[in-house]
Amino acid sequence: MKKIKIILSGASGRLCTVIAKLAEGRDDCEIVCGVDVNGGTASFPIYTSLDQVTEKADVVIDCSHHTAAPELADYLVRTNTAAVVCTTGHTDDEERAIRDASEKVPVIKSRNMSLGINLLSELVKRAATVLGSDFDIEILEAHHRNKIDAPSGTALMLADAAKEARDAANLETEYVCERASKREKRGDAEIGISSIRGGTIVGEHSVIFAGNNEVLTLSHSAESRDLFGTGAIRAALFIAGKPAGFYTMSDVIAEIL
Repeated sequence: MKKIKIILSGASGRLCTVIAKLAEGRDDCEIVCGVDVNGGTASFPIYTSLDQVTEKADVVIDCSHHTAAPELADYLVRTNTAAVVCTTGHTDDEERAIRDASEKVPVIKSRNMSLGINLLSELVKRAATVLGSDFDIEILEAHHRNKIDAPSGTALMLADAAKEARDAANLETEYVCERASKREKRGDAEIGISSIRGGTIVGEHSVIFAGNNEVLTLSHSAESRDLFGTGAIRAALFIAGKPAGFYTMSDVIAEIL
């Protein structure tokens, strides 16, 4: 079995630290170096810029900041290296840079690296297709007290999965994240998204399909950040050696199935 070589971008961050720990002792991958604007220490070299990297790798796992996307895209194309992009919050221009790079190298991007969450996304899409306009959709997400953004990227990912099914059925969709200022009944096009922040909650997501006299709830609970690191490594193993193109975790799941 070939051992793929990985560069960690955002190497001193929380997720990359988890990935580095999970990669230790594996016989299918190894971390050859890391990149972090703040530097850092690890069992492998950590540079402050991708331009300083001399090691050859098969895949970059990017967990840095969304503003690093242009530099990352340039490096991928210049070195013919695949990428797993875990970073969220990209602007349209930053997203375009990643998409442009994927025309020349393989890139996999997801708002959430958990295999369970991505499977949940597929189930949400299927449920929304089957249940159609007869069921209202509400999404509830909970995270630790230090999480800045709301709703979470994962909640939006789940909403997008439901919207994709609704779009195919020619149903209008509107995301509603705040109802306190509204004094009106729920609209047929609404997908409600509610956020909870508190304590050390790693991540809880539920998608509620509420119909007449019955409710279907699909949910996922993250008990450790290790699951995101495991998913990122799984994605790296998947993308290494693939043809150029833009991939998602749905492609990883399809290969497993």
